[in-house]
Amino acid sequence: MLVRRSLRYPFLLAMTSLHLQLLSGLANNPSDPKNVNHHASRSTVKLKIIVICLGVVAVLAFSVFLFKLWQRKKREEQHARLLKLFEDDDELEVELGMRD
Repeated sequence: MLVRRSLRYPFLLAMTSLHLQLLSGLANNPSDPKNVNHHASRSTVKLKIIVICLGVVAVLAFSVFLFKLWQRKKREEQHARLLKLFEDDDELEVELGMRD
């Protein structure tokens, strides 16, 4: 839980900074002939930044999903080994005549 809280604040700071950058880009007057090309190039740069950020988030989410899947698989394998261990002990007790 402590790790999540410590990661929350840099994430919020980054998202706030990105939103402020986007809002400042909207403040330019695109009808001014001098700013038309400049505004268009800023928009493409901002769009590229947003796409890259979404890509990084998608890769991180996929990595977390794969890690959780791997953990579940390992846990199921350990549980199966544990059940087999106790199952083998029961058969051994029956063979030795310790149980019916």
